[in-house]
Amino acid sequence: MSLSLYDSAHSLDGRSGWDTPVFSMKDSSDLNPMVKEAWEALCRSQVYFRGKPVGTIAAYDHASEEVLNYDQVFVRDFVPSALAFLMKGEPDTVKNFLLKTLHIQGQDKMIDKFKLGDGAMPASFKVLHNPIKKTDSIIADFGESAIGRVAPVDSGFWWIILLRAYTKSTGDHSLAERPECQKGMRLILSLCLSEGFDTFPTLLCADGCSMVDRRMGIYGYPIEIQALFFMALRSALSMLKHDSEGKEFMEKIVKRLHALSFHMRSYFWLDFQQLNDIYRYKTEEYSHTAVNKFNVIPDSIPDWIFDFMPLRGGYFVGNVSPARMDFRWFALGNCIAILSSLATPEQSMAIMDLIEARWEELVGEMPLKICYPAMESHEWRIVTGCDPKNTRWSYHNGGTWPVLLWLLTAASIKTGRPQIARRAIELAEARLLKDGWPEYYDGKSGRFIGKQARKFQTWSIAGYLVAKMMMDDPTHVGMISMEEEKHMKPPLRRSSSWT
Repeated sequence: MSLSLYDSAHSLDGRSGWDTPVFSMKDSSDLNPMVKEAWEALCRSQVYFRGKPVGTIAAYDHASEEVLNYDQVFVRDFVPSALAFLMKGEPDTVKNFLLKTLHIQGQDKMIDKFKLGDGAMPASFKVLHNPIKKTDSIIADFGESAIGRVAPVDSGFWWIILLRAYTKSTGDHSLAERPECQKGMRLILSLCLSEGFDTFPTLLCADGCSMVDRRMGIYGYPIEIQALFFMALRSALSMLKHDSEGKEFMEKIVKRLHALSFHMRSYFWLDFQQLNDIYRYKTEEYSHTAVNKFNVIPDSIPDWIFDFMPLRGGYFVGNVSPARMDFRWFALGNCIAILSSLATPEQSMAIMDLIEARWEELVGEMPLKICYPAMESHEWRIVTGCDPKNTRWSYHNGGTWPVLLWLLTAASIKTGRPQIARRAIELAEARLLKDGWPEYYDGKSGRFIGKQARKFQTWSIAGYLVAKMMMDDPTHVGMISMEEEKHMKPPLRRSSSWT
């Protein structure tokens, strides 16, 4: 089976596709030119189903010869658009999106002869409009059409996080309390809280299951998925009803959160002191008293990390599994760790310290590096399978993604460091509009428009708008931020970067 067809229905007013603005620009005369153009571009990206806006397409680039799947509504891509609409006071599109993707979740999902779990959310969907019959239909992709054929693990987490953001922004609890939304949350949670052979509270994932959706060596326990998992669990905990089914999941969530926060803060955290400890690790320790619990071989520590790690600062590494520690820095996972309070307040400040100390490496001329550093030569050939799109300092391999600006801004505001966000926004404003809102930038400092980057990339546009609106009104951060709960505070020793 290639794509799943849902919801063939009569279009009430003939509006569909992505050429109809969803709302009028309120007070547009008061906006600066770049913000005004961004809003107009975001309006153009709207997708309609039966006359109602249900999302935004990935990119509105008419100059590109190949459309591929950039004309679809991606769950993860829509998040910054959704936050922009919520901050603008236009929640209808977000509500429609949440309900539409929930309806798609309820359909049978077959890839070849294999049935996906009931809780799986689509990677994306496309609205097809038949002008003759005046009907709309939706085609959903659960990974069966994606490069690599990997189902998105992050879609369900983003859906729960967005439902909480909608509830926090509008004050409307009735949507989350609907039976179908409660069931949708439980189905997603069932997938990731099921018992198996795991000895860790983290989620085991395939390569390409998240924003890094190509082979990049993130298989195992990638930081992005663990941070989103943690945030989705906390979001669901605040929205599940206290009925018999809800209480059962709430008990599981509380236990998992406690174990997950301890595991991540203990074993994924890296600062100067911890790096020095790993450097001095003994190996082949056998017993529950082992210090080097994952049997990480000190000789596997890459040379670059010794110069990269400042005396003040730290971050959650990319991956930890038996005899393997991926020391790469990933932006999304670390920013979500701050916003969800997976990171302690001290760790959150240390992450921001690191970004400031390594500004040239992580931000350069355009925010923000998706990961650092890039893989090159033999390592690139082995890990990516000679992927021509993920060459060094391009795309997911050390490329620069403007959409990450909203996450950096939110993390900066939460940690009381708005000057970091202000500096990053100024860099983005110097280039983004002039360059046509590219999907990503290439080069060690993010100087060049990506070699295959689409222009008018919707989440680049929305990410900028969300960053600007959060700086104008920092209370907006509340819809995507969580404070630390006392029961999750671990008895960890303080390292040099926390003083």
